[in-house]
Amino acid sequence: MEETLLITKALSDGTRLRIISALKGGELCVCQVVELLKLAPSTVSRHLHILSASGLIRSRKDTRWVYYRLADAGSPKKAARALKWVQGALEGDASIIQDSQALKKITRVSREALCRTQGKR
Repeated sequence: MEETLLITKALSDGTRLRIISALKGGELCVCQVVELLKLAPSTVSRHLHILSASGLIRSRKDTRWVYYRLADAGSPKKAARALKWVQGALEGDASIIQDSQALKKITRVSREALCRTQGKR
């Protein structure tokens, strides 16, 4: 039951649903997620931690950047089923479509420039 509670807690927040939807397109670094959500890095980190703890997303560190992606084939079955359901449930949602369009612009900017810009806010 603990695994189910972690997943449902993670899915009970609109910001975390936006993160899951953004990661559907592939791996993103924290700076890209911060830019998309327009939230403080500490707030985004907390959301990412909750999603990671639930098994819905995975991370990897590469030099100074941390990248996040949706859980893969080696993830718990409950997490995989939950991701599939969420992606279907959010398909066509106006805010998710808007995020997708914004993400196309964000991913065109280099990580170095993006992180540098965020540090000056």
